[in-house]
Amino acid sequence: MGSRALVLRSKRLWLWSATVGAGVMLCAFAPRLAETGGVLGSFGRLIPAAALLPFVGALVCEYVDSSLGMGYGTLLTPLLLLLGFRAHQVVPCVLLSELVTGASAAFLHHQDGNVDFVRDPAARSTALLLTALSAAGAVVGGLVAVNLPAAWLNIAIAVIVLGAGSFVLLAVRRKLPYHRGHMIGLGLLAAFNKSLSGGGYGPLVTAGQVVCGVSAKQAVAVTSLAESVVCLVGLLTYLGLRGTVDWGLALVLTTGAVLSVPMATLTVRALPEARMKTAVGLLTVGLGIAALFRFVSI
Repeated sequence: MGSRALVLRSKRLWLWSATVGAGVMLCAFAPRLAETGGVLGSFGRLIPAAALLPFVGALVCEYVDSSLGMGYGTLLTPLLLLLGFRAHQVVPCVLLSELVTGASAAFLHHQDGNVDFVRDPAARSTALLLTALSAAGAVVGGLVAVNLPAAWLNIAIAVIVLGAGSFVLLAVRRKLPYHRGHMIGLGLLAAFNKSLSGGGYGPLVTAGQVVCGVSAKQAVAVTSLAESVVCLVGLLTYLGLRGTVDWGLALVLTTGAVLSVPMATLTVRALPEARMKTAVGLLTVGLGIAALFRFVSI
């Protein structure tokens, strides 16, 4: 690595650290800002009183997601539900935040050399195929989500999360020849899950691509790009039918998630992929079981 690249990455690290620190401070002191007047007071009143945990959760979950192509909505959605947020409040906020971060991650993966969407026809065609199929699945998932009662939606999310975590664990070591039909099924199923629950897309699509023979680094970048389109379609469908979004929670999640992307794309090549996937799978299964027990007992 050249000296210029080292300097640029060092600057990125320092800027990232300072910005994350500022975000933590703003979330921690949001209730006090709400008591003041002017712009700061309006900002403080917009942010949820318990904003710090969602901010840090979005930061950590998106770091895992942008590094492995999985983990943001799958991990963050049940965490927010367990913190007391409502399902219909969480899903559009998660979709909005990942719309922004997915596009950002895809761009930086391309810039950092993890994938080449311009010169690599295989990566480009896979991204276009998954994006088109995922958009169709997202509409169906959004239609189902807004018509489910909140209690049933919570249980559905828990089951999807549990299933996604199990899929990750089963797919860690498995390899199959590339098959276009597998990608079609993956795109439709994963997008349906994404619009229904705000999560579950990355584990299915990223692990599915790897199982079908796509390289892990390309799979992560392709998932980020396709997922941003899925989130856009799912969010528009959700808002068109329901018309509400918690802008304060959305701002906290989007800010925390975006701040993780610059560091995640730099560390893709150094990650112990099999171990990280196993960790994500185990954590996802644990969250799914915890959420399922909570919502079934209510």
